[in-house]
Amino acid sequence: MVEEAELSPETRRELDKQLKLISRGTVEMLPVGEFEKRLAESIEQNRPLRVKQGFDPTSPDIHLGHTVGIRKLRQFQDLGHKIVLIVGDYTAMVGDPSGQSATRPQLTYDDIMKNAETYQEQFFKILDKSKTEVRFNGEWFKQMEFIEVMHLATKYTVARMLERDDFTKRLRRGTPISIHELFYPLLQGYDSVAIKADVEIGATEQTFNLLAGRTIQEAYGVRPQLVLTMPILVGLDGERKMSKSLGNYIGVDEPAREIFGKVMSLPDKLIYSYYELATDVDEQMLEQVADRLKNSDVNPRDVKMELGEHLVDTYHPVGSGRTAREEFERIFSQKKLPDDIPELNIAQLKKLELDPTRVYLVHLIAKAKLSKSNGEARKLISAGAVTLDGTRITDPDYEFGLECEMVLKVGKRRFLKLVPN
Repeated sequence: MVEEAELSPETRRELDKQLKLISRGTVEMLPVGEFEKRLAESIEQNRPLRVKQGFDPTSPDIHLGHTVGIRKLRQFQDLGHKIVLIVGDYTAMVGDPSGQSATRPQLTYDDIMKNAETYQEQFFKILDKSKTEVRFNGEWFKQMEFIEVMHLATKYTVARMLERDDFTKRLRRGTPISIHELFYPLLQGYDSVAIKADVEIGATEQTFNLLAGRTIQEAYGVRPQLVLTMPILVGLDGERKMSKSLGNYIGVDEPAREIFGKVMSLPDKLIYSYYELATDVDEQMLEQVADRLKNSDVNPRDVKMELGEHLVDTYHPVGSGRTAREEFERIFSQKKLPDDIPELNIAQLKKLELDPTRVYLVHLIAKAKLSKSNGEARKLISAGAVTLDGTRITDPDYEFGLECEMVLKVGKRRFLKLVPN
């Protein structure tokens, strides 16, 4: 804590304002106490902090999970700090081992650069481009000679590297760990050396890498960065991290109707966290959302619709959210569906040997006699002939949890209402 007597009233007020905004939705601000001290120093000296986050362009699109950190960067930006985005054209070729149960497949440099182009376009749907510094880490890694790479490797021990949870688990299981994976935290840390980062943001699974960056900076005579960790946004299945490969994501470049429809498939338990982590609503609005969700007289579906409108308007022209909502309501609320849709509740799902908390869509379609076989169900999904609550599902391995009433549509005339009771 910074002593009150050390700060002018103006600095104290500004510090409190910044801390309140920066701490919203965060998990940890490390080291404890140092964050406030460095922030106060920045205010008194009128020297913006250099706030860094790195992104490896391993796929062409970003989703709401990525935007949790980007929104935090925008908050720093609005407070006058300097944002530095690191596009990991070199680290993407290594592959971040954080949270991985096996070695990531390596991408070609051409694929990475193609993905990087779309990443940058999507970043600036949230960030102010004129106030953002974008750096590719190939800028410094291309120049490194092998002796310099060896020098970097001396800055961290194997013992400390193997302390990380994902490596430990893989060792216990006998799952291979490639030598190049051990370099990832070192490379990410050296990014912080190269740009002299004051703060680095990342998800909780990145904590090891972020703290390793402090060690690497100190080894190179650079003041160690502060670390701010953000929670991981749970995907639409209500269980796992949002991921394109799992099919449980909302992409920021998706059509308005897709974004709205996917929001409406969100389990009720995630409504508040999506408001907190994926939107820019103020504290008063967040409190209202929390109160309404606790009120048994309020239908969570109404709160979810407002969330859907907000998210659509964030990534599409203002008013697109209302249009998407009206379309959704015409289809689902105004009886634009057959009156005799068969229903399936949790007890009936269990009789079909389906787990209501993790329904495998292929098996549901086949066992509910909406297709002749699992194979036909997979083909229908892959062909885009299946929607769940208005959201088109194209991943044949799609799974979901039944927590609210949902309508499954297969082809043009086959419907099934899923009821959570």
